Amino acid sequence: MKSVLFGWYIRFLKLCAFFVPIRSNSFVILNGAGRSGSNGYLFYKYLRKEHPELNVTLVEPWPSSHLKWSVWKKIGGAQYIFTTHQPFKIKRKQISFSLWHGIPLKRMGFMAYNTKYHTNKHNMNIWQHQADYIASSSDIYETLMASCVGIDTNKFIRTGFPRLDFLNKPISKRIILKDLFDSDNEKAKIGIYMPTFRYELEDKTIMNQIESGNFFAFDDFDIVALNSTLVENNQYLIVKLHPYEMKLVSAEMKQASNIAFLNNNYLNENDIDLYELLGITDFLMTDFSSIFFDYLLLNRPIIFVSNFLKQYSKARGLLMSPYENIVPGQQVLNQKELQIILKNIDKDPYKERRNKLCTIFFEKDKNCCQSIYELTKRVN
Repeated sequence: MKSVLFGWYIRFLKLCAFFVPIRSNSFVILNGAGRSGSNGYLFYKYLRKEHPELNVTLVEPWPSSHLKWSVWKKIGGAQYIFTTHQPFKIKRKQISFSLWHGIPLKRMGFMAYNTKYHTNKHNMNIWQHQADYIASSSDIYETLMASCVGIDTNKFIRTGFPRLDFLNKPISKRIILKDLFDSDNEKAKIGIYMPTFRYELEDKTIMNQIESGNFFAFDDFDIVALNSTLVENNQYLIVKLHPYEMKLVSAEMKQASNIAFLNNNYLNENDIDLYELLGITDFLMTDFSSIFFDYLLLNRPIIFVSNFLKQYSKARGLLMSPYENIVPGQQVLNQKELQIILKNIDKDPYKERRNKLCTIFFEKDKNCCQSIYELTKRVN
């Protein structure tokens, strides 16, 4: 019932905003990606810094039923609208740019095992009619997105993604160590663990493990032993869970000296995005998250936590397989294996493989924000 009412709410506000006149060179960014690698938010930061003469509005969270009419007027009067998820615009004359939020590894849309055809068909129609331009990094990205969502290939523009520009513009490592770990260890190596959304596996056991503080959902999880391994190797681990999972983790499990949970509050309060922090990390741990593709550009060690590979392959499916031939890093199924790899993180045999994958997924990975801005001038 709530979704139906929300749909009518959006239709009503779109109708009202339709009569707002379009203002030249007005930009609205509808950010539905929070601060976790948001192309929308980082493009907004670029515009504010490099083009202060522009009229730019950041709308977040999006979509929302709590937006003021003044915000809807800006959306209705925007010449350019940028989105991080589904494309959106109110008038045909508006120009809609889709920045999306990652190169997909897991199946989605038409390709997923756990979606419905009529929903996918509805979403395809939205993309066809609402998206004018879709940021792309490579041929393979366009192939994957077109397969999943049914996008017309002539909508893709090889601009790259705004967040890629910020991988090489990181904030201070010293500040992160102090803020998150209260440490000034000059030998520190920082890793980050970013799993995908595990709630969709519909397995209560996994959620119960996470709620108990077992953020890996390992059967042999031992936070004391894990923290000891990190201390021995001058390693610090940032844990960035999906917001839903983050709410489950009990406060008493956040006290390990070399393990810190990163939530959106810290990012919001400091006006930074995760990708402005990612560049200071020395290694990544993930499972099936698209973040590993972007991390290829840093060419640093990646550890793949694959304890739920069978479940994901069955419930949703992967776009590329076999998994072990795609991922450029060591796989772990339990904490014992993870601790061994952490002790030998510098022995990294995957550099060449990461470089090769990087050339496949990123034909465009620099000056992405500038490329998108210049595109707006050409289609004016």
